[in-house]
Formats: sequence, C-alpha cells, structure tokens
Amino acid sequence: MRAIVTTMLATTTSLTADDRCDRCGAQAYVRVVLSRGDLLFCAHHGRQYELKLREMATEFHDETNRLIGTPASATDDEH
Repeated sequence: MRAIVTTMLATTTSLTADDRCDRCGAQAYVRVVLSRGDLLFCAHHGRQYELKLREMATEFHDETNRLIGTPASATDDEH
C-alpha cells in the first residue's frame, strides 16, 4: 500500500496596523520569511535592506503598494 502525501503551502496573511517594523517600530509593510522566522519592516527599511533580504529570504511579501494613492481624508478633497 502506498502512502498519500499532501503538501500545503502556508499562506502569508496581510499585514495590519498592529504589525510593526523590527528596526524602528513604524507600521510594517514588508514581511521577510526566513528559514528561522519572519522579519517585519516599514516601507523605508524594507527598501533599504531589500537586496540583501531577498538573497536570504524564502519569501518576500511587499505591501508597500498600499501606500500609493491613498486619499488623506474626505475633508481634504472638499476644500
């Protein structure tokens, strides 16, 4: 009898306002998955360390696109 093996890939959850940059404490928009755990970075530090981090990462999850085109507030558009 042959054993059936199922492999499931972990799905990275979206970053929230509670996720903080490991470098400075600002809101995290980049998650770097390493073999020993995850690192979180703000957009600034994610860009600063991106080349080196991509070399080491098993996954590089970048949500910095959420910062582009976000309206400041509805009241700013009215005046």
